[in-house]
Amino acid sequence: MTTIPYRSGYVALVGRPNVGKSTLLNRLVGQKIAITSHKPQTTRHRILGIKSHPDAQIVYLDTPGIHQKSGKKALSHYLNRTAHSTIQDADSVLFMCQAGKWCAEDNLVLTTIQRAKTPCIAVINKIDRLATKEALLPFLAELANRHNFSALFPIAARTGEQVAPLEQHIQQQLPHGEPIFPPEQLTDRPERFFAAELLREQITRRYHQELPYVTSVEIEQFKAEPDRYRIYAIIWIERESQRAILLGKQGLALKATARAARQAMCAFFDTRVHLEVWIKVKQSWSNDELSLAQLGYTA
Repeated sequence: MTTIPYRSGYVALVGRPNVGKSTLLNRLVGQKIAITSHKPQTTRHRILGIKSHPDAQIVYLDTPGIHQKSGKKALSHYLNRTAHSTIQDADSVLFMCQAGKWCAEDNLVLTTIQRAKTPCIAVINKIDRLATKEALLPFLAELANRHNFSALFPIAARTGEQVAPLEQHIQQQLPHGEPIFPPEQLTDRPERFFAAELLREQITRRYHQELPYVTSVEIEQFKAEPDRYRIYAIIWIERESQRAILLGKQGLALKATARAARQAMCAFFDTRVHLEVWIKVKQSWSNDELSLAQLGYTA
């Protein structure tokens, strides 16, 4: 009997902000491991998600959206640097863009991929937002002329439309090799990382304008007890004036945010969670390399 050679490798999800990379990662892995929101630049770290099949293991690498740097903000440089280095480490790249919408940042991402010379699949997301599927045809033709993609896959990550054929193609493109991780492993991140991300997700979703982009979350203590997790979190802001915005009237906004985060943590960790949240100020942390490193922003 002929044995099918096992395949394994790293696949980077790359694109400009807000094209649905984290939504697709969660869909491909089959569980939520990356936070999502309608706001751009929600993802700040490389998120590794592992999908093990009987004859293959795909290690997906979600990345921050590559964007045109705004000013000299150290956080912006970190986000782009993380995405660039992930492309270099991958065996294959999923270049994600939005159906019917092309901009300068898409060009920037594609140029980065072309320089790396990594095999690339074009993933055209959000086809469910098009009025008609016929409207997609000129966009696909134009995209095919931009780069020698191994394939073009129109999908809707939110609904799962056409994601299964995409995954089959990804698997076929992987190099032959043994599994990289144990088959039961889902990610390489510790639980306290996801606790911080779930709280930051609620901040990103619930607060408007620039506040989500000048906040960071640090888990000061993470205690696993027999019947619950006790989590003590710090929300870092850059100016004292931002504290009142986070708190809201009589602290109600922060209470609602923490409650939603605790509920998300209960579902994620499948246990009861006691969550306490404090707000602290670290002046201009997003524009200081040392502060970024202290808050866990390491590529």
